Amino acid sequence: MSSTHFGFETVDESQKAKRVRGVFDSVANKYDIMNDLMSMGLHRLWKAYTIAASGVREGHKVLDIAGGTGDLAQAFAKRVGVSGTVVHTDINEAMLGTGRDRLHNEGVVLPTTICDAEKLPFPTGTFDIVSVAFGLRNMTHKDLALAEMCRVLKPGGRLLVLEFSKVAKPLEKAYDWYSFNVLPKLGQVIAGDAASYKYLAESIRMHPDQATLKSMMKQAGFGHVDVHNMTGGVVALHMGIKC
Repeated sequence: MSSTHFGFETVDESQKAKRVRGVFDSVANKYDIMNDLMSMGLHRLWKAYTIAASGVREGHKVLDIAGGTGDLAQAFAKRVGVSGTVVHTDINEAMLGTGRDRLHNEGVVLPTTICDAEKLPFPTGTFDIVSVAFGLRNMTHKDLALAEMCRVLKPGGRLLVLEFSKVAKPLEKAYDWYSFNVLPKLGQVIAGDAASYKYLAESIRMHPDQATLKSMMKQAGFGHVDVHNMTGGVVALHMGIKC
């Protein structure tokens, strides 16, 4: 049997999706407040930059993968207008339900569906933009997921991958201390779950760095890939254009 990483732990591939689902089932109802606390609100700026860099405009069709609580989908919906479409998806039912309810409470109704990024249920060449924010690192076969994202894009369409990445060398020690000492304690106090936030910190360290992810996107079919580092490389926006 093939193995993969669940944080720093090596597990059978067939077990990873189930264990990742358990993490997000646990944190779904506290996800937004934990994002604000963990990033000191910076995640809102990272996402705003992603929207601004996307080139999204009225009438566009957008697919938001691992859309979770729906903040990125909502921002896209404001830009595409009534003539456009934003499809809000996640593999995790608890996260998707939390996001759908949040969007409805704010008067935003979007097509919402559970789907696996490695087997997207959409025709080839459907979307102008595909986005995945802080979700790629949790996928078992990132190469398959990237290839699927490329497939469902129109020629010239854009993939936006916003993800934690390789932090600049001078920040490494402080970032590691914060990640492995502060985050699990925050998770315990706010969400009653230190283990899930320990996993999230570990999963960041196991995710491909900026150059590796850029190479993976090119192998998946993107002819041009730009990398935008933010906050000293704590996160990076990879933007690929389909050939």
